Amino acid sequence: MQGKMKTDVNGGLKQQTRITKHQKQVADFNIAHFNKLNEEKLKDGEIVTYNPGDKAPAFSLITLDGVLEFPNKELLNKSLMFHVYDPDVGFMDCLWNSFVALITPLSKLPNNTHVIFLSDVPLKDGFSTALWMKQQIVRGFQSMSSSVSFSDISSRLHFVVSPVKGLGNWIPSVLKEWMCVDHNCGYSQVVVQSPDISGAIVSERLDARYDWLPSPESIFPNKTAIALTDAGSGCLPSPAVNGSVAYVTSGGCSFFTKVAAMQKSGAIGVLVTSFVPGHLKDMNCEGEECSIPLRIPASMVLGTPSLIGDKKKTVYFQTTPSDNYHFAIDSEGRLAESGWWLYPSFKFLVWEAQWLNYKTELSGRLDEASLVVPVFSSQVMQGQAGVVANVTLPSMEKMRQYGKVELDMSLSCPGTRDTSCAHWDHTIQLFVCCLGRPPQFCELEIGRWISPFRRRVGRWLTDITPLLPLLDGPSCTFTMKTAPWALPWIPSLNLRFSQPKTQGVYPASVLPLYHPGATFDKKYNSNFQPIQFTVPQDTKKVLIYSVITGHGSDENGCGEFCVTSHHFNVNNITTNITFDNAGTPEGCADHVPAGVIPNEHGTWLYGRDGWCDGQQVDSWRIDITNHVTTNSYNRLQYYGWFNGTDPNPKENPGIIILWSYLVYYKPFS
Repeated sequence: MQGKMKTDVNGGLKQQTRITKHQKQVADFNIAHFNKLNEEKLKDGEIVTYNPGDKAPAFSLITLDGVLEFPNKELLNKSLMFHVYDPDVGFMDCLWNSFVALITPLSKLPNNTHVIFLSDVPLKDGFSTALWMKQQIVRGFQSMSSSVSFSDISSRLHFVVSPVKGLGNWIPSVLKEWMCVDHNCGYSQVVVQSPDISGAIVSERLDARYDWLPSPESIFPNKTAIALTDAGSGCLPSPAVNGSVAYVTSGGCSFFTKVAAMQKSGAIGVLVTSFVPGHLKDMNCEGEECSIPLRIPASMVLGTPSLIGDKKKTVYFQTTPSDNYHFAIDSEGRLAESGWWLYPSFKFLVWEAQWLNYKTELSGRLDEASLVVPVFSSQVMQGQAGVVANVTLPSMEKMRQYGKVELDMSLSCPGTRDTSCAHWDHTIQLFVCCLGRPPQFCELEIGRWISPFRRRVGRWLTDITPLLPLLDGPSCTFTMKTAPWALPWIPSLNLRFSQPKTQGVYPASVLPLYHPGATFDKKYNSNFQPIQFTVPQDTKKVLIYSVITGHGSDENGCGEFCVTSHHFNVNNITTNITFDNAGTPEGCADHVPAGVIPNEHGTWLYGRDGWCDGQQVDSWRIDITNHVTTNSYNRLQYYGWFNGTDPNPKENPGIIILWSYLVYYKPFS
């Protein structure tokens, strides 16, 4: 630690002397406030706990720029992101010594977001560590081209001079209660033993990207000793590594080449050393490499000469638990989890800040509703039955007076923390059947969402205004379902009516078209025959409303990660949509400002075929008013393509879920 910042210590000590008296006063205040808070919570034997959604208690922190207090006017309606630097964590070593990982994301920090930088170091190193963190960010801005400078955001970056163990307030309790689990959490380490080593060498490690290779602990049982074999650069196959973990140096070829060569040689894992400049690096594939699967885990460790030699060595992998490294306070002053950081980059901090802004903006939109109809609240959804609610709706005459109808859906989990949520993403569908409607108008899909990986904070508004005629009945049954084998989710749902309207046109009737989709193989398009329809009299507008998503994975990644196109031909005029976001590295992360839940547990960042994990699925709407005639039959045909033609996978075909409707609009009388 001292080696990383020895040039900063002298200046830091002078500034520390100037604020020592004030620092003691604030520390005394924090301790008194914290003790009072605990006394209040311990009344009647209550255990002190902090849950997401709780109002954040007050705090006062000494920073390099003075005292930061919460709440205060400066932080009013602002989001606060807390980040803890721990030099003994390989993940942090990589993050804080990569200007790309630091500066590129921070230059995109939302204007209403403040970042509070903390450290987990010995008490005596708190000030010098805060100074080092600030200087790393300053150096990064100086060395990288960016439209934003450090001075542009410096007032929103706060470097706390006391380490976590010296804060004297409630913040350490939150970090401890919200223990860091799974992705890049805890102290990831390798332990090397050898006849010429007294005891063992414990070294911090950083695993290769979670989505590129398996983690060591998913392959090797806990503390299983495995032979460690020196393989030089690892750029060429080496029979000597068969059945062992290969130990290779960095440089000479790409990380992918090293792992591929060692896998071909029979190695069961790879350790890549970093000697110069002495920091761990983010190991990831590049370009076409990322489409070639590899089966063995790989990690980077800080190099040490004692790992090299002729004597027999063994290695095992371990993770020592730790407190959390990050959390947030939203603009309403409530505590919030900030999910999983899947690789070393402040992108994850910025994505969480964008989500908190989305949540604030969503609250404003919720207030716009003139009429709210509750459907169900905090019911457990699991199994084939799903969640069912019978709801008495307002009259159609009253509902037509609103220009917008939205589904207000939120998703939570059985517990108060993200870790209580289901591990996998699943499609969630909402069906409706209203009393007195013909059978063909029952069990029709009116909403679709994709659950996130292990996060419980989702809430979305989905505009279904064109489908208003499907809600025509004195009472309607709403059924929400996900995969019957999925772990439980807890959804809530309201209908929201807004934008009063008595002029223009309104959706008067709906004709179901193609549903519910089909297997995406060479027979896919044979499932959808042409439809003939006549346009009702007095119709002023005709709309195709469709919701389309691709799932599964054949050899082309279809239908989840492949680009597909979907076409509606009306009277020989074709309109199409192409989901070219599918398979892009951050295609869904780019949609966090539009409601994608960030920092999920799994591969949430990648673009998908018409959808994203942790978001509503939006409809595709085509105005075909000018393509139809009212005095004869009209012909409509749908077809879906992969790579400009019919799909024809060799194995494991995916599916396309398709629900589509024809909507006729009439003028208000």
